[in-house]
Amino acid sequence: MSFFLETLAGGLLAGVMYALVAIGFVLIYKASGVFNFAQGAMVLCAALTFVTLTERDVPFWLAGLITLAIMVTLAVAVERIVLRPLVNRSQITLFMATLGLSYVIEGGSQFVMGASVHELDLGLSDLPVAIGPIQLSSFDLVAALTAGALVLALWLFFERTRIGVSLRAVADDPQAALSIGIRLPVLWATVWAVAGFVALVAGLLWGARQGVQFSLTFVVLKALPVLIIGGFTSITGAIVGGLIVGAADALAEIYLGPLLGGSVSTWFAYALAVAFLLVRPAGLFGERAIERV
Repeated sequence: MSFFLETLAGGLLAGVMYALVAIGFVLIYKASGVFNFAQGAMVLCAALTFVTLTERDVPFWLAGLITLAIMVTLAVAVERIVLRPLVNRSQITLFMATLGLSYVIEGGSQFVMGASVHELDLGLSDLPVAIGPIQLSSFDLVAALTAGALVLALWLFFERTRIGVSLRAVADDPQAALSIGIRLPVLWATVWAVAGFVALVAGLLWGARQGVQFSLTFVVLKALPVLIIGGFTSITGAIVGGLIVGAADALAEIYLGPLLGGSVSTWFAYALAVAFLLVRPAGLFGERAIERV
């Protein structure tokens, strides 16, 4: 029983990290209807910028501030220069724009800062910590608590503040939101700036866990089943979806993998997402699912 609980707890901790990445997608999708495929490249850019600065003996806190400023500037510039001129274009046009942008950010980051694998040390140990009958990684625990605190703060900010109300109004009816005086350019810039900050935190946590390398951009792929299960327009859905994907992935790898003769972690989350699509196409907390309740 303790082994099952350890596996479940480890999966839930990973799920919090997935939720953090997914929230970056949700915020931008709610504000502008754009699925920002470049979010993974922004995660890589943030981690690569930070580790490059620290390798050049820039103090930890200063490297964090500089990286934050760069990511917020990058995010706002993407919204202003690339996506704002494409307002009212088709969804496929916007998606292709962010897809192309992801390659530009990835290539530019590696051209400027190098393509080699970097070790990112955040000063967190990775020792087993006993919590009752189970043992967890101290790094995973601290990382999940950090991500969880940020997720909670973002949920409170966008659910309980004026900006959050404006964001929901824009998601429901952009024209009506304009008619009551909501300034869409300001809202878009704010959301993209927050997405840049989320990319920084996710880049540091995932970079410290698996090294700063090109594969960090694939974190975005793990966010897809989270979004499908939770719903593309719900921060709460991103949290719940992340926990479901993390727990299901971990349990399936241990208990289902041996029955199928190999690892299932590379595909199980996507199979689970397909099952949710068949039952609840809008996700657990998607707009259509809410309307039907």
